[in-house]
Amino acid sequence: MGQTGGFLKYDREPNPGQTPEERIQHWNEFHDRLPDAERRCQGARCMECGVPYCQSGMVLNGMVSGCPLHNLIPEWNDLVYTGNFDLAMRRLHKTNNFPEFTGRVCPALCEAACTCGLNGQPVTIRENELGIIEDAFRDGLVQPRVPGHRTGKRVAVVGSGPAGLACADQLNQRGHSVTVFERDDRPGGLLMYGIPNMKLEKQIVDRRIQLMTAEGVTFVTNTNVGKDKKAAELLREFDAVVLCCGAKHPRDLQVANRDAHGVYFAVDFLSANTKSLLDSNFADHKYVDPKGKRVVIVGGGDTGNDCVGTCIRHGCKSVVQLEMMPKAPETRAENNPWPEWPRVCKTDYGQEEAISVFGADPRMYQTTVTELVTDKNKKLTAVKIVSLGADRKPVPGSEQTLDCDLLIIAAGFLGCQAYVPDAFGVAQTPRTVVQTEAGHYATNVPRVFTAGDMHRGQSLVVWAIAEGRGAAREVDAFLMGYTNL
Repeated sequence: MGQTGGFLKYDREPNPGQTPEERIQHWNEFHDRLPDAERRCQGARCMECGVPYCQSGMVLNGMVSGCPLHNLIPEWNDLVYTGNFDLAMRRLHKTNNFPEFTGRVCPALCEAACTCGLNGQPVTIRENELGIIEDAFRDGLVQPRVPGHRTGKRVAVVGSGPAGLACADQLNQRGHSVTVFERDDRPGGLLMYGIPNMKLEKQIVDRRIQLMTAEGVTFVTNTNVGKDKKAAELLREFDAVVLCCGAKHPRDLQVANRDAHGVYFAVDFLSANTKSLLDSNFADHKYVDPKGKRVVIVGGGDTGNDCVGTCIRHGCKSVVQLEMMPKAPETRAENNPWPEWPRVCKTDYGQEEAISVFGADPRMYQTTVTELVTDKNKKLTAVKIVSLGADRKPVPGSEQTLDCDLLIIAAGFLGCQAYVPDAFGVAQTPRTVVQTEAGHYATNVPRVFTAGDMHRGQSLVVWAIAEGRGAAREVDAFLMGYTNL
């Protein structure tokens, strides 16, 4: 696989990107792709490992190492190197329904496990993946695959995020008739409204939806199953139902004056922002405008970072991102060896932009909010914060007050919203996700299955795709008595 000694001959070269000063002027993606000749050099760096950890997707020390989809990474890296992009695309699609999504938003678990990264820089696996699929779309290699035979079985998929789309795609290719129900006005779920445009432009999502529609999948939008459409109707109309509604129950702050005006959950903030951008380029003003405001974001993860980048593009006056955990080391600690996922400090695009605009990293570590301060009209004016010790308890005397006009809560999620599982009568775990047997997707209600964040809790797009594929196998076996998925 790859060129013998290629990892010694060629340096890692990532896709070129715009500077923070350039990219904050717009809402588009800000990375270009390498020319094919240079991409082939990056494929040549693959080392022909005896054990390719990059595609293992195994748990090491409580963290997944390698790709959960078990992508055939050394195979298509070699095909990139040899210039066989058509076959590379087909090998990539064999395990990943939507490489154009993971190639943009996945944190690249594969690269963290790349053998080339043990004593140097890992192969640009994620960018090779993105190059394969985008070149395939460009060259007309991705065409609708209409099933030649229909089984007569009908399946309803509730939710059109990455899990629902992957499940629908697999079942449709098997020959079942699949209808996807989405409560929003556009299909895509998390991909459409949960991820900002500068990370995933929405015409990319639309392109895949159009392809799936041409292949026979039916999409029904503006339909909230459990409210607009009853569970009994779906069970009467379809042979199986798959619940893929995500984990959109946000974790709240339990602090004084929580009802202050100017406090928003990150999921609502980002969704409204993207919808307004798509509907009217913000002309409708149906979004929370951070322009000129002093913003505090609670949560140091990817969603918090997306909020930082969004606020800066709108022209906020300042932005602070609070993180309860200590700052991770810059390099791997001795107790975090390769090929484990590296627990190191990551400065993402939003933080880079904040450093560029305001001259400092926006993150404050080991810090939490204790109280919201308001004026007489309950309008937010400040937040009181405190530092946390190693035991995560408040440090006496460390209290501070930060001026704040807009507080965004990006503290994660507590599981799925209860009304859908309640409508179907499916059991939930204490973590408020839908309960199944370990390693399975069937719920306690006959003919009802589940997948994605609704099943495993808040996770990554790549895991959602893996869950959707797994659920599709189980549904297919239930409908047909066997499965070849």
